[in-house]
Amino acid sequence: DGNFIASDVSAILEHTREVYMLDNFDIAKLTKTGISFYNWAGEELTKKIEHITWDASAAEKGGYDHFMLKEIFEQPKAIADTLNHYVDTTTMRIKRDTMPFTKEEARALPKLSIVACGTAYHAGMVGKALIEKLARIPVDVKIASEFRYGDTIFTPGEVFIAVSQSGETADTIAAIKKAKEFGSRVVSLCNVIGSSVARESDSVMYTLAGPEIAVASTKAYITQVLLFTIMALDLAHQRDLLSDAELDSMLKELMGIPKKAELLLMQQDRVKELAAKYSDCKNVFFIGRLLDYCLSMEAALKLKEISYLHSEAYAAGELKHGTIALIEKGTLVVATATQSGVFEKTLSSIEEVRVRGAQLITILGHSHKAEGDLGDVITLPQTPDIFSPLLTIIPMQMFAYYMALERGCDIDKPRNLAKSVTVE
Repeated sequence: DGNFIASDVSAILEHTREVYMLDNFDIAKLTKTGISFYNWAGEELTKKIEHITWDASAAEKGGYDHFMLKEIFEQPKAIADTLNHYVDTTTMRIKRDTMPFTKEEARALPKLSIVACGTAYHAGMVGKALIEKLARIPVDVKIASEFRYGDTIFTPGEVFIAVSQSGETADTIAAIKKAKEFGSRVVSLCNVIGSSVARESDSVMYTLAGPEIAVASTKAYITQVLLFTIMALDLAHQRDLLSDAELDSMLKELMGIPKKAELLLMQQDRVKELAAKYSDCKNVFFIGRLLDYCLSMEAALKLKEISYLHSEAYAAGELKHGTIALIEKGTLVVATATQSGVFEKTLSSIEEVRVRGAQLITILGHSHKAEGDLGDVITLPQTPDIFSPLLTIIPMQMFAYYMALERGCDIDKPRNLAKSVTVE
């Protein structure tokens, strides 16, 4: 029985799911019976109404102690919802109207550049690895705050992919505007319909994660990685690097990820025990190679964000180039070993830190067997190597959560951080 104004849709969902999004310098006049819009010169505007598909209960804890834990457990549904939006499960084909590239555009792409910040940047690193491996297109990944001020060399015909959970990340918006000034097309991956990033972009791929309330991103990250996975498969198929039969097989494997994610969530008590065991540690190093290294970057960020522990990710092959000097008795090393092509190399790196006294947690791919002491082992359900980031991150998110719980931290609202970084 009225009209409302709010900084976020979750604040007004108990009253309405119909919203208008304001652009910069727009003016809105609210009365009980209507809303009028004007530009800065006072000229009346016509605005399109947006329908929000999730309801107010999605912004409540629903019996969980923290929003972050709730959102970790919502990931199987977020993955399934996103998959069902982009993949026709009857034909096992990617829905063409959801993809940003036609066959001609996919074949002509000289280069992709991904711009993002924080967790979204780490999703972009996974995206780079997948697109280069499957579609054979060169990909740069740039931190948006660096990109906006750097002396960037633009390649004619390259496409920019902007990644942002909130769609209001100031540095990412500035990076989009810079790319558009050079005439580049911008595709965005975003979780918020009608957000600034979405409006500034030429086309949008939405993650269907639903509202994410905790400051530390979980389900928004995993659906960003999923979108990059689908994009990489589509580009490879469009460029005739994946046959129809191979795409069919890959998509069927993807469809099984939500159930496998549920299996990992069932290891909650095991992860909780590990957090209790290692909660007194002072430094944590995450190591891996290729996709496992990309994943390690996000795992380290989650831990430092909410537990305030010093944690860093390193490419396992770089240990001897300096980092191994920091390994001493009792240092915790979390090693991820899911990539078959470099599995033995990763085991060698694990042994290097073990003999120097490190405590170990090892994430193993299901088909990988290893002799020797790998410390506390978590084994993933069977899945192709290229899809492992969608599973590996789940126990790492839970580990960060329970480490923060053990240390008495404010998990949903960690110090000095904000959910949407809307200023530099």
